[in-house]
Amino acid sequence: MTLVAGVDSSTQSCKVVIRDARTGALVRQGRATHPEGTEVDPGAWWEALQEAIARAGGLDGVEAMSVGAQQHGMVCLDESGDVVRKALLWNDTRSAGAAADLVKELGGPEVWAEAVGSVPVASFTVTKLRWLAEHEPDSARRTARVCLPHDWLTWRLGGEFVTDRGDASGTGYWSPATGAYRTDLLRTAFGAVPGLPEVLGPRDSAGEVRPAAGVSGAGTVRLAPGTGDNMAAALGVGALPGDVVVSIGTSGTAFAVAASPSADPTGSVAGFADATGRFLPLVATLNAARVLDAAARMLGVGLDELGRLALEAPSGAGGLVHVPYLEGERTPNLPTATGSLHGLTLATSTPAHLARAAVEGMLCHLADAFDALGLDPARVLLIGGGARSEAVRRIAPAVFGRPVVVPEPGEYVADGAARQAAWLLGGDEPPEWEAGKAEHYEADPAPEVRARYAEVRGLR
Repeated sequence: MTLVAGVDSSTQSCKVVIRDARTGALVRQGRATHPEGTEVDPGAWWEALQEAIARAGGLDGVEAMSVGAQQHGMVCLDESGDVVRKALLWNDTRSAGAAADLVKELGGPEVWAEAVGSVPVASFTVTKLRWLAEHEPDSARRTARVCLPHDWLTWRLGGEFVTDRGDASGTGYWSPATGAYRTDLLRTAFGAVPGLPEVLGPRDSAGEVRPAAGVSGAGTVRLAPGTGDNMAAALGVGALPGDVVVSIGTSGTAFAVAASPSADPTGSVAGFADATGRFLPLVATLNAARVLDAAARMLGVGLDELGRLALEAPSGAGGLVHVPYLEGERTPNLPTATGSLHGLTLATSTPAHLARAAVEGMLCHLADAFDALGLDPARVLLIGGGARSEAVRRIAPAVFGRPVVVPEPGEYVADGAARQAAWLLGGDEPPEWEAGKAEHYEADPAPEVRARYAEVRGLR
């Protein structure tokens, strides 16, 4: 049996899966936590990766490996390769002002969309570099190279300073349409052009795991390019052109596999590349599964009980609407917004109504993201930790207005990275792995829920 390993270095944890390269069957897996916060010492990712690999039984027998990781994070290195400061993560919104300034300086959102396929918001690396140059000039001067979380981990493993199309497309200074860095935009943002990782193609080699990396059980392990988490998830779930995937994780995303690059001047849709040579138009939100966590905490219940309560309440929660901008918001671009409840009456002041409003509000928010893609698929693939909620599964088709398919639960990002590693070993396309059992959910559309949400989402 030929084994491959896939890594998901996410915001909250590191997951490692080891799978059969031919069938995709899970052989073993491990997990380790990451520290909380919106800025993190990358060394914590490395420690968690080592721990997760050890908990997965090491890399004994593994022939290829790939790292998927959270997009956008800013990792700055000095001339010696040491980390200059803690990495700013995608959900750190301190660079919102820098984003607005950069959009204005270049001539507006249309110019950015044409240049790099996306209009930068606080999540994008280019905005964090502007913030660094303005607020920590000493750190900026020490910065000799800049990379992303998956790039840094791949470099620590193999010594090659590389990235891939998918993750590079989320920096704000690489163009999916041309396949080249826009160093002019980087200079505008940062005042200099630090060293950047080489952008590899989908099946290019990123070298091999070095003995000096000290990875448990590693023999000769080839490294695939790796990619960003959304690109890896698309691979892991087997998304094809025509599918729309809605992921409910720490962040919420709606994305689709496309044959050509996109450029949305409104900034709602990020025109990313994917990990296969295609493209991945994507809408991202800051608020997703943690909306459910917050509601459960307010009610003093667990997530299972929150779901049970939500299904007790009527559709529309009796007019109670939760607008879930609990951490500001990326789409729409409202970095200082807060969440709100509308329609609170004596009748709706029950745990069940609040639970239902939380689930519906989160799904309406994601439905807005889905609509921004401008597609009309026959189905939606629902993934992520939030998709494990039975209430979310049953309410989603009513809110989305179309059937929902929930693939067998798995570590989709790590699975996608493992599939990329298997692709490195041979084949013109990613291997066709045996799919697990998917659950199908249908419900009568409930446009009145979306309409009520639309009435109040802009109120402050």
